Amino acid sequence: MLGLTTLGIIHTAISLVALAAAIVALARDKQIATGNTVGKVYLYATILTCLTGFGIFQHGGFGKPHMLGIITLVVLAVAVQASRGGFGGKSRYVEVVSYSLTVFFHMIPAVTETTTRLPLGAPLLPNAEAPELQTAAGVMFLIFLVGAVLQVRRLKAGRGGAPGGLHTVA
Repeated sequence: MLGLTTLGIIHTAISLVALAAAIVALARDKQIATGNTVGKVYLYATILTCLTGFGIFQHGGFGKPHMLGIITLVVLAVAVQASRGGFGGKSRYVEVVSYSLTVFFHMIPAVTETTTRLPLGAPLLPNAEAPELQTAAGVMFLIFLVGAVLQVRRLKAGRGGAPGGLHTVA
């Protein structure tokens, strides 16, 4: 199916669960926070997405996707530490922006893999090095920045809750 291995299919399914959880959390709570079920699903599905991705070597050995997985795990660790108050008064900001950054990281391979595989037989882009993907990544990064600014403003206005996502959302 679409040139995916069994591990690739499992990896893709888990990543879709993570993205669905992110969409629900961002739409409902305006942030991803592990103090609720949706936030926990996002966190664990993202970790599993990274871990299963390490076993995929479609383009040879260790590459950019594997490095992105490592970076994502590091940012998740920062977010978890922030959810425990590990950054003092800035913890909520670090937590919320870090989780949102990992959503941006999810979108890079999602867009790359989708545009280089679909439609079947005539993909939109020839390969992962297509210049259009750099443009798409830039647009997605701008969307992340706008979202992060809105989240920080919401927190500053006192509508973002306590560390660890244990809060009520306005």
